[in-house]
Amino acid sequence: MQEQSGIKSFWNWMWQLHDQAKDLMSFAVTGNPEKVKPKEDDRKQAGNGSGPNQPANGSGGSGSSFDTRQKVGIILGPLLFIVTLLFFEPEGLSGSAVAILASTLWIATWWITEAVPIPATSLLPLILFPLTGGLSGDATASSYGDNTIFLFMGGFLIALAMQKWNLHKRIALFIISLVGTSTEMIVLGFMLATGLLSMWISNTATSMMMVPIGLAVIYQASEQLKKEGEGQVDHSSFNFGKVVMLGIAYSASIGGLATIIGTPPNTIFAAVVSETYNIEVSFAGWMAFGVPLSLIFLGIAWVYLVKMAFPMKIKQLPGGREVIDKERRGLGEMSVEEKIVLTVFGVTALAWISRSFLLVPYVSGNINDTIIAMTAAIILFLIPSISKKGDFILDWGTAKGLPWGILLLFGAGLAIAAGFQETGLAEWIGNQLTILEGVSLFLILACVIAMVIFLTEITSNTATATMMFPIMASLASALSVHPYSLMIGAGVAASCAFMLPVATPPNAVVFGSGYLRIPDMAKAGFLLNVFAVVLVTLAIYFYLPIVWDIDLTSFPQKFSQ
Repeated sequence: MQEQSGIKSFWNWMWQLHDQAKDLMSFAVTGNPEKVKPKEDDRKQAGNGSGPNQPANGSGGSGSSFDTRQKVGIILGPLLFIVTLLFFEPEGLSGSAVAILASTLWIATWWITEAVPIPATSLLPLILFPLTGGLSGDATASSYGDNTIFLFMGGFLIALAMQKWNLHKRIALFIISLVGTSTEMIVLGFMLATGLLSMWISNTATSMMMVPIGLAVIYQASEQLKKEGEGQVDHSSFNFGKVVMLGIAYSASIGGLATIIGTPPNTIFAAVVSETYNIEVSFAGWMAFGVPLSLIFLGIAWVYLVKMAFPMKIKQLPGGREVIDKERRGLGEMSVEEKIVLTVFGVTALAWISRSFLLVPYVSGNINDTIIAMTAAIILFLIPSISKKGDFILDWGTAKGLPWGILLLFGAGLAIAAGFQETGLAEWIGNQLTILEGVSLFLILACVIAMVIFLTEITSNTATATMMFPIMASLASALSVHPYSLMIGAGVAASCAFMLPVATPPNAVVFGSGYLRIPDMAKAGFLLNVFAVVLVTLAIYFYLPIVWDIDLTSFPQKFSQ
């Protein structure tokens, strides 16, 4: 009985990690926003081993029942694995490469169907790769300890410290307070604050913090309309409410594009490049490309929302500033702990940005972005709190909120990339794609971006990007073009799904506000998806070669070695 209880506790804990991972990426396939929204009580129950039969987001499978999609996935994954392993024998493909391909099909099927928790599926490479002879156990396991995974971990620990002391909320309210009482400028303030925060902390945490503030301002606007004789305001037809909510959701996704740690696909791209080509993508290098792209896209999204998608009747909101000021007063004076976190964060961000030209020449040893991130995290663990005796700026109870499930997903993605590279599977796939030779890179890039954007409306952006990166690297090799073009295209596109409540956690959170209907989101999001295809394609094709000093039309010789 004790053994059964232990197994059940572990299973429920894995579903808790699954839920946490889905909070940080889009993987829910359900139309019920209440099921997509995180439920803290359910998570606590799962952590205690006494959770409900269904995980908090309604995925199913944590108890005695699986839904139809999961039942299909449970059977289909191993079936594809067995059939590929036994009967797929193409010319020029080694047995180890077939083993990696078969294992990847099983893993991808379970990721897409959520047959078992995402973190549990992410452990499959540790079992399948060595057993089938695809990749050694040591080589597979080393992927789960990759440098970039610890960069993401360090960044997230800093973000958790910000959230513990409410510094993120103070920053958001300060930015919003800088704008005037024009409704359009208030929307811009919300989008700038959300975008800035999502550069450093998870999109889900950002949107969940911003929505209550947005709802307070929307309520003030509806009260203003009542006073002007408009009568009771219908939430579903109140354009100001729609624009504020969508502005928060869209900017949470767009802001994450600006930094390597802003959204998981960016982090995985850097890790896969390091694993595949032994090339480091620096924090500052990514920001040189990501920040301008994010700012331009944020501006386009703002103009589109306030001028085209949902023009607003109410132009001024005199009471809006009062709501924000009230929220700021509620936070009180800036605490010593907030100042410490802000200082550590500021120094860390400066070190990330200036490492290549300031730190490296004066610091002995091989300093990288991961060392900077982990140093900052350790410092936060060392500094005691002034206002709470016995507490620290960052404690392990807070650090337990790390997205362990996504870290496992990172490891699985890197193991797959290593398997593709080491066994020659990547080269073989590339050779099969030579039929695209002669097709314009611009056209291929646009098609890849469009495909990934609309695919991630219903699948995980992180899992989709993880699966696409090795394929894009192979395609680039086959076409003799720079792999960054297609890999960055797929990675950025994975963060640009705006149509459905289930596309991203921020979409799900704002959908639950009551101010949006699915047709509203689909209509507005479709056109923004189209804008994303155009903007990302243009940015990669014309701007990336300039800022990174690369030639997209040729495959670098050093990448072949």
